[in-house]
Amino acid sequence: MFGDPIFILSLLAVFGLIGIWIYQVLQDAITDQSQQTIYIAGLTASLIGIYRIFVNAGDLGSVLLIGSFICLIILMIGILSKNTLLKTTGRGWFVPVFLIFVLRTFIYEPYQIPSGSMIPGLKVGDFILVNKHSYGLKINRIGDPFAFSEDPEYGDVVVFIPPHVNVPYIKRLIGKPGDTVGYLNKKIYVNGEAIPQELVSTANDETFLKETLGNSDRIIRIIGGSASYPEEFIVPANHYFVMGDNRDNSLDSRANGGWFVPLENFVGKGNFIFFSISGDTRFWEFWRWPSNIRYSRIFTKIN
Repeated sequence: MFGDPIFILSLLAVFGLIGIWIYQVLQDAITDQSQQTIYIAGLTASLIGIYRIFVNAGDLGSVLLIGSFICLIILMIGILSKNTLLKTTGRGWFVPVFLIFVLRTFIYEPYQIPSGSMIPGLKVGDFILVNKHSYGLKINRIGDPFAFSEDPEYGDVVVFIPPHVNVPYIKRLIGKPGDTVGYLNKKIYVNGEAIPQELVSTANDETFLKETLGNSDRIIRIIGGSASYPEEFIVPANHYFVMGDNRDNSLDSRANGGWFVPLENFVGKGNFIFFSISGDTRFWEFWRWPSNIRYSRIFTKIN
């Protein structure tokens, strides 16, 4: 994100516009017209920067931290200069921006399920909360934690940035560093041991199985018969192997000859669903919510 020249230019533009505004306020030269011009230019630069964050799969945490410091600087300048406008503006923005920064960066981040790769546990249209401190505290999505570092565990529902695309994925953690993961006849083998499966139901060429991995059970979905080409993957150091619960419709660590998730690319662990709406309903189409909200899924724990 900070290597993107467009993002850096937009950030510098915002800094420059704030500096101009502070200077004009201190000189008592601010007018309604100049303030409106600064506001429009600042908003435009901010929107460009936010767009580049999403393009680069960056994290708003860094921007919120920078915003908190800017608000604090405005507040301190206002106190030192005894300028009421700067004090009021700085204080009014610092508290909410800093609280949002702490909440979103270190506690929970919302995430919308974009595909059916985790059916039946997670469906398109589910909105989940990702525990950002599951594997340690860090400001950027990608990078080593600066405190409380912990490794993901077998069976965790993990949100991460894959090594080949700048888009967050959500999958099930299957293999740890050094593991040998095999996939044969729709069954997973970790270091030669099959993950236990139990038949739940089968109909119309689709089968649901209860699978036990880690400290909990979950339901997975497979399509078709049991025949499949044997695959085996050795997980390299500091990397992890992930798979979707919808085994035959998931782009995961089995794809393209095998890919693995670096430890520093984990964003957090999916904890629970806080909202759910049918997959063909846009979030902003609020007039369709009453009939399309999946009430039974709201505030349910993710297994």
